[in-house]
Amino acid sequence: MPPAPPTHPPSNLDLDGFTGLIEAEALLRLQRAGPNELPSREKRGLLAIVFEVVREPMFLMLAAAGILYLLMGEPQDALMLLGFVFAVMGITIVQERRTEHALEALRDLSSPRALVIRGGQQRRIPGREVVSGDILVVVEGDRIPADGLLRAGINLAVDESLLTGESVPVRKAASVDAQGLDAPGGEDSSSLFSGTLVTAGQGVVEVLGTGSRTELGKIGKVLQQVEPEATFLQKETGRLVRTFALVGLSACTLVVILYGLTRGGSAQVWKEGLLAGIALAMAMLPEEFPVVLTVFMALGAWRISRSRVLTRRMPAIEMLGAATVLCVDKTGTLTLNQMTLKCLSVEGHAQSLAGVGSELPEQVHELMEYAILASKKDPFDPMERALHAAGKQWLMETEHLHPDWSLAKEYPLTPGLLAVTHAWHCGGGQVMVATKGAPEAVVDLCHLPAERRAEIEGWVADLASRGLRVLGVARGRYGAADLPEGHHDLELAFIGLLGLEDPVRPTVRAAVAECRTAGIRVVMITGDYPATAQSIARQAGLAHPRKVITGPELNEMSDEALAERVREVDVFARVVPEQKLRLVTALKANREVVAMTGDGVNDAPALKAAHIGIAMGGRGTDVAREAASLVLLDDDFSSIVAAVKLGRRIFDNIRKAVAFILAVHIPIAGLSMLPAFFPGWPLLLLPVHIVFLELVIDPSCSLVFEAEEAEADVMQRPPRDPQERLFSLTSIGLAVLQGATALAACLTVYLLARPGHGDGAARALTFAALVVSFLAIILANRSWTLSILGSLRNPNPALWWVMGGTSAFLVLVLMWPVAQRLFHFAPAHGKDLLLACAAGFASILWFEAFKRFRRRGPSTFPAEG
Repeated sequence: MPPAPPTHPPSNLDLDGFTGLIEAEALLRLQRAGPNELPSREKRGLLAIVFEVVREPMFLMLAAAGILYLLMGEPQDALMLLGFVFAVMGITIVQERRTEHALEALRDLSSPRALVIRGGQQRRIPGREVVSGDILVVVEGDRIPADGLLRAGINLAVDESLLTGESVPVRKAASVDAQGLDAPGGEDSSSLFSGTLVTAGQGVVEVLGTGSRTELGKIGKVLQQVEPEATFLQKETGRLVRTFALVGLSACTLVVILYGLTRGGSAQVWKEGLLAGIALAMAMLPEEFPVVLTVFMALGAWRISRSRVLTRRMPAIEMLGAATVLCVDKTGTLTLNQMTLKCLSVEGHAQSLAGVGSELPEQVHELMEYAILASKKDPFDPMERALHAAGKQWLMETEHLHPDWSLAKEYPLTPGLLAVTHAWHCGGGQVMVATKGAPEAVVDLCHLPAERRAEIEGWVADLASRGLRVLGVARGRYGAADLPEGHHDLELAFIGLLGLEDPVRPTVRAAVAECRTAGIRVVMITGDYPATAQSIARQAGLAHPRKVITGPELNEMSDEALAERVREVDVFARVVPEQKLRLVTALKANREVVAMTGDGVNDAPALKAAHIGIAMGGRGTDVAREAASLVLLDDDFSSIVAAVKLGRRIFDNIRKAVAFILAVHIPIAGLSMLPAFFPGWPLLLLPVHIVFLELVIDPSCSLVFEAEEAEADVMQRPPRDPQERLFSLTSIGLAVLQGATALAACLTVYLLARPGHGDGAARALTFAALVVSFLAIILANRSWTLSILGSLRNPNPALWWVMGGTSAFLVLVLMWPVAQRLFHFAPAHGKDLLLACAAGFASILWFEAFKRFRRRGPSTFPAEG
């Protein structure tokens, strides 16, 4: 396949005169001026977080309950409640810090990259580390990271619509004398601006301004006010929170009124009724749902980044578990992108380089000579690097290398002509022309007759069947003034063929097999020859390697015909980037959830159209990265599969956390509400009890379940339906049933204990049963496929902190006389406590039996609706 548009150090620019800053000076300037970033919202400090906690409904209700206790002459209870505020603040601060640290790590990864020259060496650095005085190298597809002046360039054009509103790119002219920036939008100006996009050409830029000192930085405050649209999960969580709040407010009012009316209506009774109402409101308050969503998404994106995949848009995490098709580039994704020249073919006689020593046969010298001339001098493209490496090995002591020749003209690769041609001044007013590219394109440029074309096609097929990437090479000679303008107007002589090998990554075959088990198709898209694509597809383990659709065939198909064919074809060869969009559209027409990889400027429409756009971080352009939802930092296919697995895990764990929240609120609400309906009953749960329970619930739902490992069958079940609701009837029903059985166990303990123990001891035993039932629900919901004992083998440090801390605190409030008084408990016998705890734990055993029953059939419980 011909070289892709440059996303690397351009070879046609003379960079010898640019040394740039030394590292020490760059570091000093970075410390003085700060990172090259737009003004952002200030980090929330400790006081800001405390202020936010103070405004939370939970805190306001705690304060109201504390005031009521003071009015009722119970200062100890009031101080106890207000003391819990600090515990709530501590948990909130831990959660906020973890979320902020995760987002900071993601921000560092997502910083646009910049190619700088420092100390005479080219270095790729995060854009936020660019400083004033740096020398940047920019090429087509780059987003310019700072304001500066163009000091050298070739055909550079820039889209400055971000600043000017004009969508037509403007031409830039290099200047070695310019000192200040002109206004954006000027034609033939040397001024370049942060955030603008290089649409053509290449250049060397001296940085003048970074961060808030750029034109874009001046409007940064306006950009800060743009709020992202809420995701599907956020909207659904918002609906659930509103529903809970409405139900909770109604139930709270009902409890207060019923409690006051059924107990005589004295001032003391109404105060107690208000306490009961506050306790119920605290029990029903669904404050954990937004916490779960924020923490899980932020930490989930951070976990995915550790698999070398950067999440640029949070909805992509929601879609990962639903992906049904992964459309991937062959080169660099399925393969190592480490090309090696394996074979040289002249007139059908293939010369393998495997057994060649230090002497290369003379008959293939010219072929390699012109292949190198058709490449860049300082290449990044793996094929061109392989050619240069072969040239240094076998042609170094010959007349076939020409480091002193200068480039006269370049005929670049285009979608319609997959070949590149370089014309070189060779002295005496003569120009040598070298072409390489797709064999059919080179044959076309040579204007060969049909018989000769067919003969060459046979040679190409022979090399491609060996899994080699095949390029054609041609040559020509002109007077310096006679070069035609049009690429197709050249008169060239065909020389021969190159066979290059790019081995499949060692991890690919296992990753493709894992995708197949998970119900995900892998579709390979390449610009390579069909026979080469088939060979790589077989090595990678794709399902249908024999069926291939080529780019020209794709152009001949209607949209309906293509949609039908893509159901059974997994290999697409000789495809140009613009055709990827048609493939995405055809797959989406079949109701597939499509993930698409890409790296070039022309890939951006397909990346944006796909449900999950995945840009290549290693070799991709800034345009591709901005259009994508995910960025593959190491360009490795197995990283995509790891991200899908993590996406499924995150969605599963959100479900588990939501099920836990729903389940535990039911017994809390029930025990808070029922005394209002039975005049002889005391209040079973007071605000102090609710706060204690919140200290169990908050870290459990946000830390324990977030850290839970993926289910063993996470990649053995079909993709999730993207329209499936997070809170399905099945999951809600099972969560409600868990809560109802826990409530039944607690009520049973209370009813059995009250006659012989009194209200205080009965309350203590009921509370013990409730707390143990919570711990049992945590253990049971860690895995929806494994038993409690089975899941204990999976490490989760946060679990043991929550379990240990809760158990120790429970023992303290049940045994320590001071704590007993604060919690309105009376001493209970050890045997009774053991029975109460056993009842709480036994309340979840039906769910263990349910999981065992489900394991006999397909494991689809987490995805059921």
